[in-house]
Amino acid sequence: MQWLNKPVLLVILLLLAFFGIRWIVQNPRRRRWLKRPKTLLLLFSVTALFPLLLVAANQALVAFVPPDPGTPADAIVILGRGSPLIHQRVNSAAKLWQAGRAPRIFTSGIGDAKPLITLLEAQGIPQRVLDGENCSLTTEENAIFTAAILQPQGIRRILLVTDTAHMLRSFLLFRAYGFTVMPHISPVPDFWNPKQKAILKIREYGGIINAGLRGRFFKRSLSDLNSPELKTLIQEAEKYGQESKKTNMKNQIL
Repeated sequence: MQWLNKPVLLVILLLLAFFGIRWIVQNPRRRRWLKRPKTLLLLFSVTALFPLLLVAANQALVAFVPPDPGTPADAIVILGRGSPLIHQRVNSAAKLWQAGRAPRIFTSGIGDAKPLITLLEAQGIPQRVLDGENCSLTTEENAIFTAAILQPQGIRRILLVTDTAHMLRSFLLFRAYGFTVMPHISPVPDFWNPKQKAILKIREYGGIINAGLRGRFFKRSLSDLNSPELKTLIQEAEKYGQESKKTNMKNQIL
């Protein structure tokens, strides 16, 4: 995805377009095909409908996500997506907690869980209600490690906080691992340009297709995962959660 932001992509696309046109023009038969009215009509239709296709693709990411019903949950779960999106998520989660929607906040994502907790504390959220895991590298691991820590504590109903593009995949994965999920959309930064937003959506379509083809959206349980490496990561996530609880209890006593 970082490679898509580089100018080299534009150069490659231009070269492909150049050689593609040249390949068509050099062959008389292909030139005749290109001049046919049906071909021209098809090209015109695709070009004219392209903006509508983009709008439809954008709507498809949210059309199947149920709205937040506004009912209480057992916990608020924030998914990390990198520093550019962190402040919007903190603000969304803090407002939900202050409104009494859930008694706890859980952060998930390697490199994001701890900064999220730090920022939530700066918003006045008590340490005793904060917990998280700092091991997950993917959205599926977000779901796995969150389930490994929270479900043994009886937490099943969650408010899931992430951005619009990421929500559908996150909703389906967390639901597959036994959570009742209430989606809560966190906005992307206002200063993001259309290119950045488009890349985020393209990434999500790739993630949804990949997870769908691998059957990741069907109901699963933690016992289905037999990978020793994954079990080690789950243990690390559980350990992080236990350490967070001890720290919160110590601070509460002090």
